[in-house]
Amino acid sequence: MLRRILVSLGQFAITVLVATMIVFLLLRVMPGDPAVVALGINATPDALDAWRHEHGTDRPLWLQYLEWMGGLVTGDFGTSYVTSQELTPLIADRVQVTLILVGCAMLLALVIAVPIGTLAAVRHRDAAGAVLSGASQIGVAIPNFLVGVLLIAFFSVRLGWFPSGGWVAPAEDVGAFLQRLVLPVIALGSVQAAIITRYVRSAVLEIMREDFLRTGRAKGLTFGGALVRHGLRNAGVPVITIVGVQLAALLIGAVVIERVFAIPGLGSLLVDSVANRDLLAVQAVVVVLVLLVVLLNLIVDVVYALVDPRLRREAA
Repeated sequence: MLRRILVSLGQFAITVLVATMIVFLLLRVMPGDPAVVALGINATPDALDAWRHEHGTDRPLWLQYLEWMGGLVTGDFGTSYVTSQELTPLIADRVQVTLILVGCAMLLALVIAVPIGTLAAVRHRDAAGAVLSGASQIGVAIPNFLVGVLLIAFFSVRLGWFPSGGWVAPAEDVGAFLQRLVLPVIALGSVQAAIITRYVRSAVLEIMREDFLRTGRAKGLTFGGALVRHGLRNAGVPVITIVGVQLAALLIGAVVIERVFAIPGLGSLLVDSVANRDLLAVQAVVVVLVLLVVLLNLIVDVVYALVDPRLRREAA
């Protein structure tokens, strides 16, 4: 087990290193001079040269990369080229918002997907199973930003039950925080619930054909009892994998949902930074998103190894 965790950590480090190189190089080959963006098109050549020297953009790429990586290791993302704002505290604030949104959305998705997916599998031969399976298929086909717009139109504009956007920190006002969290969490989590429901259904259907479930029933357990006691844990192994993948998808989806609901998370910061051509801020946000995705995959990999008895036996 320890060897598997060490291998996963090694893969994590290599993936992060390669990802930072790709992000750094891609943003450097993009058209546009950061000095011109910062000082404007009317800046004199001397002023542009002085800016480049001050911010180090006139140095060789490999040296810029090493300096940037040195900052990352110490938690220093640098200073925005456009706003001159320190990026580390800014990103720390935005990460909290995004993680709250993504965590609540995944919790909602699991609360919906596990019972509905299980029920759709158990009732797969009758109309109820067909309806649940069809509903999940429709949910998969609807993009989350469209769900968000429809929720705003109905619950905010028509009924006035929830604010159409904005963000209040839970430390400031818990009620206002929850009120603003409901619609974006539903928009983000409902689509994921539909996706995970299909995987839960497939996993439970597969488990229902296994011998150990029949053995459980032969010992006197009811079908539901045998399924809960022996089946769901085994069905959870493939579901854990898809949850990890969908967590990464939620992070990317949050970029759009944050914009729809005017939530000040990483997604909004990324969009604003791209619009302002703030190279260093874009670079920092993209790397943080990559780190979060890779870290989530690492956690899922470790949890998968702990839950799956076959992997534990291999490790032993």
